[in-house]
Amino acid sequence: MSNLLRNVTLKTSIEMQRMRRSSRIIEILLREIKTLIAPGVTTRELNGYCETLIARHHAVPSLKGYKGYPASICASANNIAVHGVPNDVPLRNNDIITVDVTLNVDGWHSDGAWTYIVGKPDAERLHLLRAAWRTLMAGILAVKAGGRLGDVGAAIERSAKRFGCSVLDDFAGHGIGMSLHEDPIVANAGKKGTGHPIVPGMVFTVEPILSLGSPEVIVMDDGWTVITKDGSLTAQFEHTVAVFRDRTEIMTYTCADIRNNIDLPPYF
Repeated sequence: MSNLLRNVTLKTSIEMQRMRRSSRIIEILLREIKTLIAPGVTTRELNGYCETLIARHHAVPSLKGYKGYPASICASANNIAVHGVPNDVPLRNNDIITVDVTLNVDGWHSDGAWTYIVGKPDAERLHLLRAAWRTLMAGILAVKAGGRLGDVGAAIERSAKRFGCSVLDDFAGHGIGMSLHEDPIVANAGKKGTGHPIVPGMVFTVEPILSLGSPEVIVMDDGWTVITKDGSLTAQFEHTVAVFRDRTEIMTYTCADIRNNIDLPPYF
């Protein structure tokens, strides 16, 4: 086995089937939560709704208690780039909010995130949302058996630059399976033809975070909430993908052919 793959746990078809269960619940959650996102709703209320839905589907929130994290979702509004802790601050019209959730079903994890706009979006937020979605799609379309992870990072960089956005390079995708975080690291920057080989059996997340301003971030005093240093808005979409010999499966999106929604997410 290549040294580059030595620490990567390849999944069997049976194990991938087990991961589809948690992935499907994430897909349902990220679609249904859209109906609750409105002015006046708090992210703590969104977290409560998600906890009820997760329990109803007999899943476990992987994030709750992870290194002391206090909630079942991350809810990152406006200039919060990642790891926003749900709170009692009401959402306002034109806020932008990313919901990130990781679920465990019978020991197998999956991970996904979606960005929504509260109320009617303005042109700036719609541009950022489109950029984040298109950049995610560019990264996923570069995931092919026989390729390299550098292909994914290079595609993400090109797409973000095309939209005039920054990629927050402090964060990356990751392998996932029986552990929440596994090898390999899936960087959001790279050079085509370099990095880990992409081989059948790999399962990992693709999750670029885009900013309208600088990629520099600050960790707040709670030890979790990460904000952009210049206060710029951020957006993120994330999917868990599985690599097969002849295809790449987006495990957290099954309700339609995602390639029919290249320009904008099907729900936001």
